Amino acid sequence: MSKIAFIGLGVMGEPMARNLLKADHNVRTYDVSNNVLDRIALEGAEIASSPADSVINADFIFTMLPSGKEVFQAAFGDQGFAQSMSKETLLIDTSTILPADTDEISAKLASRKCRMIDAPVGRLAQNAREGTLLFMIGGLKSDLECALPILNVLGDKIVHCGPVGMGTRMKIVNNYQSTALNVLTAETLTFAEASGLNINLAIEVMRETTAGRGHMNATYPNQVLSGNLEPGFMIDLAHKDLGLALETTAKLHTPAFLGAAARQAYSIAQSNGMGRNDWTAIFMTLRKLAGLGPMK
Repeated sequence: MSKIAFIGLGVMGEPMARNLLKADHNVRTYDVSNNVLDRIALEGAEIASSPADSVINADFIFTMLPSGKEVFQAAFGDQGFAQSMSKETLLIDTSTILPADTDEISAKLASRKCRMIDAPVGRLAQNAREGTLLFMIGGLKSDLECALPILNVLGDKIVHCGPVGMGTRMKIVNNYQSTALNVLTAETLTFAEASGLNINLAIEVMRETTAGRGHMNATYPNQVLSGNLEPGFMIDLAHKDLGLALETTAKLHTPAFLGAAARQAYSIAQSNGMGRNDWTAIFMTLRKLAGLGPMK
């Protein structure tokens, strides 16, 4: 049984702390909301008066807070836990914050010879309740191995992304795709409905094509990431078909914000002479715009 400080009992943090209690760990909690503290006290959690108070004699510190500002304040504020944190204690920051904030917090803790891993979570509140989160870990392998027995209580997939800060970077990249795809999905279903299609029928069809199966699972591993730009579907054709869709959405007055931006990217690829390459070669165009070197 470990002694765990848990700071931040929001939508994700509260069920995570509850699962640690169910696994018979000693959990000492802190949150700015007295209501959530009252609830979790009924489950057997100890209640701390401050972040500094929460970490006394703790083996692990969990933070699950809204932004880097709150994490920094919890660590280094007037009653921050850094002043009470033992050098044997491991901070596990599961918050979703800016990579620059993770870098600053980890550097400041390292100057005090304190240990930290960043461990933002993937998946949803339901997974937090079920203990089936995905953790993206940045930190020393030895620190991850130390944390594994605790993390395995909370999740069923733990991915080591590299040194401290790389877990946060992976989370930001992941959320960029998922949140942008959410808008594209809404655009697509709106387009389908405005076209007179049954939405469930549209979903059934798209689940059986790249639209639903996703480029990560299908086209990219087999094409551009394998160095294969032979066209399964050409950039020229993608540009043409997207043009047809945008002309139709204009007549239907349905939003196509992401579709319009995507067509601009295909136009740039064409202007770079890549029109007859596979459509995944758009990745090469964007890498060039980002100033990245040859693919490894």
